[in-house]
Amino acid sequence: MRITVFGANGPTGRLLTGQALAAGHRVTAVTRQPDAFPLRHDRLEVTGADVLDPVAVDAAVAERDAVLSTLGVPPGKEPITTYSRGVAHIVAAMTRHRVRRLAVVSSSGVDPHPYSDGGFLFNRVLLPYVTRVMGKTLYDDMRRMEELVRASDLDWTILRPSGLYHLPSVTDYTLVEGHADGRFTARVDLAASMLALLDDDRHVRTTLGVITTVENPALLRWLRSEAKAKS
Repeated sequence: MRITVFGANGPTGRLLTGQALAAGHRVTAVTRQPDAFPLRHDRLEVTGADVLDPVAVDAAVAERDAVLSTLGVPPGKEPITTYSRGVAHIVAAMTRHRVRRLAVVSSSGVDPHPYSDGGFLFNRVLLPYVTRVMGKTLYDDMRRMEELVRASDLDWTILRPSGLYHLPSVTDYTLVEGHADGRFTARVDLAASMLALLDDDRHVRTTLGVITTVENPALLRWLRSEAKAKS
């Protein structure tokens, strides 16, 4: 299958690209910094493009069989439009070129719920602060992105991971329609779940929670590792 991955140079995008190549797909990895992309393969095309450039997006989508978006931007106080504008360009290009299959990464923070294992600190303090204050503009734009995807006529799937962290290999992750009661998702599992959608039409036009249920990090260790990774 011929796949385009947007956000390919992010942590999940790199894993997804590597898994897709290992599975035998032809991959176009779209990144604003192609020289920094670490993977090389005879079935890999690394394209320097900005998802906010509709002409570049159009070229990256043409003649492909599926599009996978792992776009990610850091939270901030300023308005964020990367998710909604970028996916609007992707949807328009896919519609124009009659490419049907789309999967996008969103977040469980778009529709936050208390977690059964979260405890008071996580559910009543940290979760509201992250989703309503620190990440408000980010999650607002993810909601706009999701609305655009759902309004399209494509064969779409929206994946909502929880707190992302690193594991060396894919686990027996869990997919749940709607809200998944788990605080963490390994990036390698998120990538694997996206790739698996290409061979499974059960989740077309569905929003899925994806969680990792083994080797979850302790909350403080997760906060420290993620802060270090984003610094």
